[in-house]
Amino acid sequence: MGNNVKLPLLLSISALASIPAAAEELTIDASAPAAAPRTGHLNMGSNTSPNGDIIDVNSRYFTLNGEPWMPVMGEFHYTRFPPEEWDEQLAKIKAQGLDVVASYVIWNHHEARPAEFDWSGDRNLRAFVQKAAAHDLKVLIRIGPWAHGEVRFGGTPDWVVNAMPTRRNDAVYLQYVERWWRQLYQQVQGQFWKDGGPIIGVQLENEYNLDGPGMGAEHISTLKTLARGIGFDAPLYTVTGWDSAIYPRGEVLPVFAGYPDEPWGATANRLPPKEVYAFRFDSRVAGNVGAQTTSRRAGTIASDMDDTPFLGAEYGGGVPIMYRRRPLIAPDDIAAMLPVQLGSGANLYGYYMFHGGRNPQSHTTLEEDDRLGGYNGMPIVNYDFQAPLGQYGQEQPVADAIRPYHHFINSFGALLAPMQVNRPPQEPTTRDDVSTPRWSVRSQGDRGFLFFNNHVRQYETPIQAGTRFTVRLPSGPLSFPSQPVDIPSGAHFIWPINMDLDGVTLSWATAQPVTRLEDGAGAVYVFSAVEGIPVELALRGAGNIRGGRGAGPSGEGAVIRNVRPGFGEALSFTTPSGKSVRIIVLEEEQAQQLYLFDIAGQRRLVHTEDPAFMEGGTLRVRSRDDADFRVSVFPTLDAAPQANLRLARTRNGMFQTWTSRAPARNLDVEVKPLRPAGQMPVPEIGGRANAGLQPYPETYGRSAAWTIDLPPNTLDDLSEAWLRIDYSGDVARLLDGVDLLDDQFFYGRPWEIGLSRFGDRLARPWTLTVLPLRADAPIYIQEEIKPRITDGQVAAIGKVSIIPEYELRLAVQP
Repeated sequence: MGNNVKLPLLLSISALASIPAAAEELTIDASAPAAAPRTGHLNMGSNTSPNGDIIDVNSRYFTLNGEPWMPVMGEFHYTRFPPEEWDEQLAKIKAQGLDVVASYVIWNHHEARPAEFDWSGDRNLRAFVQKAAAHDLKVLIRIGPWAHGEVRFGGTPDWVVNAMPTRRNDAVYLQYVERWWRQLYQQVQGQFWKDGGPIIGVQLENEYNLDGPGMGAEHISTLKTLARGIGFDAPLYTVTGWDSAIYPRGEVLPVFAGYPDEPWGATANRLPPKEVYAFRFDSRVAGNVGAQTTSRRAGTIASDMDDTPFLGAEYGGGVPIMYRRRPLIAPDDIAAMLPVQLGSGANLYGYYMFHGGRNPQSHTTLEEDDRLGGYNGMPIVNYDFQAPLGQYGQEQPVADAIRPYHHFINSFGALLAPMQVNRPPQEPTTRDDVSTPRWSVRSQGDRGFLFFNNHVRQYETPIQAGTRFTVRLPSGPLSFPSQPVDIPSGAHFIWPINMDLDGVTLSWATAQPVTRLEDGAGAVYVFSAVEGIPVELALRGAGNIRGGRGAGPSGEGAVIRNVRPGFGEALSFTTPSGKSVRIIVLEEEQAQQLYLFDIAGQRRLVHTEDPAFMEGGTLRVRSRDDADFRVSVFPTLDAAPQANLRLARTRNGMFQTWTSRAPARNLDVEVKPLRPAGQMPVPEIGGRANAGLQPYPETYGRSAAWTIDLPPNTLDDLSEAWLRIDYSGDVARLLDGVDLLDDQFFYGRPWEIGLSRFGDRLARPWTLTVLPLRADAPIYIQEEIKPRITDGQVAAIGKVSIIPEYELRLAVQP
């Protein structure tokens, strides 16, 4: 584990009036007053809980008990995860800073055969909703009836697709939809907001842009009337608004999406820069989002933007790996989308997916299949999605990159939600223009936030050299920072403008606000530095500024320069009313390793390089392939580890630090060749996308195969053990006999399988197969990770290992 002790902090202070003449500046006019939101025109459902809590929505944002509310939402499909692990996964989702969990309720996962409904095990929706409530998560159910979700026929059962028209006001179809929804309603009855339950929203249909007799807005109206008649009564009704979606105005809220790549695309080449990295001021649609139907008319949102808030439901937490396109997503590819969408006006940030999973099995496989009429070819089992929490619940690197933004929204979203968007006078001229600065300001009066993005997936953006900003506010122009800065390629951030720090004004800062909390000595504000940009803080109205070597009086205003980030107090000051306020500025990497938990009745910062979550009164920290633990907490508290571990306590700046070590384990796996690969046939082009098709099932007999023997005691004294397989090929599959345990389309990342899922199978030999990848396969794999193919095709394995995962459990007390 790394040593996080920092050197003493160095500060310098100068009067605001001494700011030198500006270099060439980026300017935005934010002087116009924000228009008042429109209210009372949206026909939603019952919005008051039994204890009097009220969720409402106006033309700009949500409110909770009359105050602006900006939630973070993430998709997690209960039918794609074992029910005995739901509690832990929901605790992890909560630890990432989410407020709402969303889930498709997938029809063919529950009614694979007519009138045979299955709500047991991993299909127990009621239990899932109740567990979400127990973790203080609100719920949005996406009831379809058509869902998509990379499921066979979009989740519509085979027997429906084969027998009648769908997705329209067909009497026969609606008869079966009603029967299905009445069964669904029995599972969620009593769980709506009005009942004291967590369900705050219902989504109707999905990616719906069909028009014609019995379709379009008429069909969505019919579905809403049917749902409400059955009893689906929630504060919010939504539909997806992208790809020219059609819906009845005022009856539903359109929600939007954007992804860093298009695995559903038909090209085997790198895509042009995606719209998700450019601020949008005239549209809420981020390019092609993969709707499987085409509209010949403009979508309803074209005339509905002024009456509905900008809500996101499907900003990619990753992307799926589909057969013909296999993009490998980097953490910043996801994180850079947040300042862009928020800076474009989004007041709900919703991820799809936030938590990966695996397709359940029925009397047939349920994945979308391009050889069975599906637009996309998907693995049979794997639905990892490269999501922040993966297929086995593992926290993936993207989680660290996005969590500081969640902390910001959780802490300051109520300030941001009413703020209007102000566009710069110069914007990128085309998607390919990655040189023009990408930024915006949201403001209300003299307060606001500046949003900047200099990251575009797979494209090198230039350093924005010598940058200074001028924001014209109602009270006059505000220019910062004190000296021009070079904004690095790949940087993305949110900076404050005239932010209230308990009565003192932070005029501006070159650091991103993370959160506010309190201890016995007063308020503490936490900021994150932007790597490569010096930290400056401009304060107005602060007294007795102290910190590092630069302590001194402030007068009317001061710029605190050269703040060195770390775990210590960056500076402290007093407010005009005599309150004490302190500021912590963390390095960007430190902020990404920060969690916020309510522990022993108080909000606390927890810093650890390892994934962490709270379950009951226990802080659980997991370390992969490293038996050492280092956890820092502020404010301090007492903690006791599990019986077999010892805990050492030290100080690290303002933080209390605990270190511990678990007994280390070395695990071996035996791999033996079983059969060589056969020659692959010429790849086929076709299907609805007219692109590379998955191989026929019979083709998998040409896979190379190996036998894998695992130690039967692999999981002893571990929270998890990971089977890690390095391989090159087309499709890898792992089998216990003829039972398919997992599968993966090769996309350059080592394949990791959580072994606790298969604990009762470890004593038996498993079979690993790799289907050869041909050199001429019409498949997109990023150039830097494509396998080297010298003999026309490749099917090979490299290192196969077992990686132990250790756990530190801390029973915490104040």
